[in-house]
Amino acid sequence: MSLTRPDAAVPAPAVPPTGPPLPVPAATRPARRRRRLPTLGPRLLLVPALVAIAVGLGYPLVRQLVLSFQEYGLAQQFGRPAEWVGLQNYRTLLSDPYVWTVIGRSVAFCAVNAAVTMVLGGALALLLHRVARPARLVLQISLLLAWGTPVLATTTVWQWLFDSRYGVVNWVLAEGLGLEGMRGHSWLIEPLSFYLVATVIVVWMSVPFVTFSLYAALLQVPTETLEAAQLDGAGAVQRLRRVVLPMIRPVLQIVTLLQVIWDLRVFTQVHVLQRAGAPTRDTNLLGTYIWSLGGEFSMAGAMATIMLVLTLALTAVYLRSVLREEEL
Repeated sequence: MSLTRPDAAVPAPAVPPTGPPLPVPAATRPARRRRRLPTLGPRLLLVPALVAIAVGLGYPLVRQLVLSFQEYGLAQQFGRPAEWVGLQNYRTLLSDPYVWTVIGRSVAFCAVNAAVTMVLGGALALLLHRVARPARLVLQISLLLAWGTPVLATTTVWQWLFDSRYGVVNWVLAEGLGLEGMRGHSWLIEPLSFYLVATVIVVWMSVPFVTFSLYAALLQVPTETLEAAQLDGAGAVQRLRRVVLPMIRPVLQIVTLLQVIWDLRVFTQVHVLQRAGAPTRDTNLLGTYIWSLGGEFSMAGAMATIMLVLTLALTAVYLRSVLREEEL
């Protein structure tokens, strides 16, 4: 049964207008894509920084590379022209077994110091994140004092602590723990104990930077995420491995990269300990070996270039991962 009245008029279908199209208001017109010309303002602001980097870093690096291909010594300092020898300096260094000993020793020293520093720095960062505010302030001030002390002063103090006659370390080991063999023990004569003292000094001065960097990263981890993981039954170790470490991984990678670079080119701590009576040839690292080359500027430049290539090779994995993170 139809609900429409039979006498109702059926409306005629709407006929579209045949006249010219009505103008579209300017507010509703689609915006035309304009080609944005590159502005010179931001690029011009980068010019002073690029010039400073080129002068402060670029020129010494180029000068070092040029010296490594020349015969440049004390005579050239008084006006004698430098002779171009090509790869002769590199062949002389890389054919010397002692150079490879120094390289292997430096890599091992760097690996041990970087690993110990990262572990202790990460543990202290977690401790800062967990303790109450008074204890956290005391720990932060202590770390700042250790970090802010000049390298030479810190090395001298540790040298006194490990002194064979008046050192506190020997006294504690001999009198407190009853180790009679440590009475009058010289820590700097044997290479193994020498590197132990150097590791203590280097780690002591590097841990504060790692601690503060990782502590700042831990503050960015959302509390809600940790609480959710805890409600799901994750323990403290599982939360650290599966929640905290993946979130702070970019900071962890950068700090590890910097630590490897710093530990590979360590110089002051080892040099001061060597001057205190350690055998130089048995304790040389890359930095002190370059220093020992003395007036042979071309050989020192070649060795410094080898050290630069080694640093880039050791940090290539971290650099690749950091660049991959920036592309995501």
